[in-house]
Amino acid sequence: MAKVIITKKLEEEVNKIFKKESIEIFESMKKLEENPHKGKPVGQVGGVAIKELKYEGYRFYFITDGFKIKMLQKEELEDLLIKFVRMSDKKSQQKTIEDIKDVLRKFGEEGFSG
Repeated sequence: MAKVIITKKLEEEVNKIFKKESIEIFESMKKLEENPHKGKPVGQVGGVAIKELKYEGYRFYFITDGFKIKMLQKEELEDLLIKFVRMSDKKSQQKTIEDIKDVLRKFGEEGFSG
């Protein structure tokens, strides 16, 4: 089973904006542990895939190992790490994706700690 991590900064942002609905959003994110192929690919930097999950008018972005997602079956993805790093609304979607790519290019996945 894959492991889902949500950065503290994103968790705080979701709780602030969605209040009670945030539980439903976090549950949706955690469902990726069971089905890690879910989500729409929106970019890649090196071997890191950037994907999004939609909830109403918002997008939640996560990064993961692009090679494992592409090549392995669901049952083989035990050590896959899925890290939710950002969210955006529809109009700031492209800027957010570019920001994620920029952080990955400069700092790698470690740029999204905490």
